[in-house]
Amino acid sequence: MIHAGVIGGGAWGTALAQVCARAGLYVTLWAREAEVVAGIQAAHENRLFLPGVILDDSVGASGDLYDLGTCDLVLVVAPAQHLRAVLTDFAPFVRPGLPLVLCAKGVEQGSLKLMTEVAAEAVPQAALAVLSGPSFAGEVARGLPTAVTLACADEALGQRLAQTLATPTFRPYLADDLLGAEIGGAVKNVLAIACGIVEGRGLGRSAHAALITRGFAEMTRMAVALGGRAETVAGLCGLGDLVLTCSSPQSRNMSVGLALGAGETLEAALSGKLSVAEGVASAPAVRALAARLGVEAPISEAVAAILAGEVEVDAAIQGLLARPLKSEQ
Repeated sequence: MIHAGVIGGGAWGTALAQVCARAGLYVTLWAREAEVVAGIQAAHENRLFLPGVILDDSVGASGDLYDLGTCDLVLVVAPAQHLRAVLTDFAPFVRPGLPLVLCAKGVEQGSLKLMTEVAAEAVPQAALAVLSGPSFAGEVARGLPTAVTLACADEALGQRLAQTLATPTFRPYLADDLLGAEIGGAVKNVLAIACGIVEGRGLGRSAHAALITRGFAEMTRMAVALGGRAETVAGLCGLGDLVLTCSSPQSRNMSVGLALGAGETLEAALSGKLSVAEGVASAPAVRALAARLGVEAPISEAVAAILAGEVEVDAAIQGLLARPLKSEQ
């Protein structure tokens, strides 16, 4: 593998392009925004989404998905709610067996499908893997130490991908449980909004820790109900990502929660943000998926209700605190 494609010119896609370059790959980054393509071609910098990070000379950019058809692997970093449309456009250029590493985190609205299920429908000829874990784009782009889960059902392909992407500061740990890896990434975004609300309301570190712990229980129940494994969710792609995303305002999702907890409207919380807060779009889908699975997910349900304007923040908090006492599971 010598040529990597990256679909998605946001901060995370740009950071992963830099990871690929550090690993010795030639990289073509596809971006929808013409200014991102032009900026990378002219100055090796994505000034719109990741300013201040100068990309390796081996990173090129294109606005045409055709240019990724000859890649040896493609990292797909399009936002979850746009994944199907992007992959449908890319499908004519996907040869059988092309490895697609799915890096978006979320549940598709309407279908309630995870990203591997969406990709299997849009590009059935591709070989799928999932990359997920605690990783802020700016830190990864600067080469700070990062460890992630790389889940792939094909063990040999997974090993090839891990060896291809690994650098001294970017460590992929292999797994074969794609569903467990995906649900961790999807649910943690919703829980990060809840943690931001707790912080914004000034409810204290004890409440923050309790919410992370009980949110992790929700995440695990959903993973197991979908056919994933609890031990996968206890790794980097679940617990690791949850701790990071729920503990820093660098997290787009937590920053939205902070604004809501401080009394701002959702519109105000989202205004001026170029990057997507996946948890806002995924919350109603996570709530609906939990209901379909018969899984108890009160924190995710409360976040979805707040975002939909069905309940005020304080009422949602009181509702959670008033739940019946039960055994810890």
